[in-house]
Amino acid sequence: MKSWLKLVILAVLAIVAVEMYMRDRGGGELQGTPAPAFTLPAVSGGAVSLASLQGKVVALNFWATWCPPCKAEIPDFAAVYASSAGKCVEFLGVAEESGSHDEIEAAARTLGINYPVLVDEDGRVGEAFGIPGYPRTFLIDVNGRVRKVFEGMVSRAELEGALAPLLTEAPASCPKSKAL
Repeated sequence: MKSWLKLVILAVLAIVAVEMYMRDRGGGELQGTPAPAFTLPAVSGGAVSLASLQGKVVALNFWATWCPPCKAEIPDFAAVYASSAGKCVEFLGVAEESGSHDEIEAAARTLGINYPVLVDEDGRVGEAFGIPGYPRTFLIDVNGRVRKVFEGMVSRAELEGALAPLLTEAPASCPKSKAL
């Protein structure tokens, strides 16, 4: 076998091994546990804490402005968020490793993000959630427990399917959020 072919095969195997390792440690250990508490600044001003959303289902999406899979899934998140109006659910986009506040705000506007975008400047929240890469999405139930972790890109159908049972557990009268 030619040496260049061996190198290509080794490179592919290395990439697969790294991806498998990253998936194994990508926040799945949080499933079924209380979500880590946090408060982060919003690009629209003010700050949002997870505690302020207690009683609502929360879709928490970690993303970066330079991440192609993140950019690809955002239209689906925006569509599900728009179709969820009046339901007891909140979406939060947490931008990490993405430049200045102004750069994140401009990217969010360009990408058509219609839900709150938060900035994790020092990466502490991402670290608390065990984020090895982007995108990574956590669905948090009305009691603040992580119920589903999506590692990598999520489609609209997957997101809606995973949200549906959580929304049936939500109260008929959704509490008002203090910070949004």
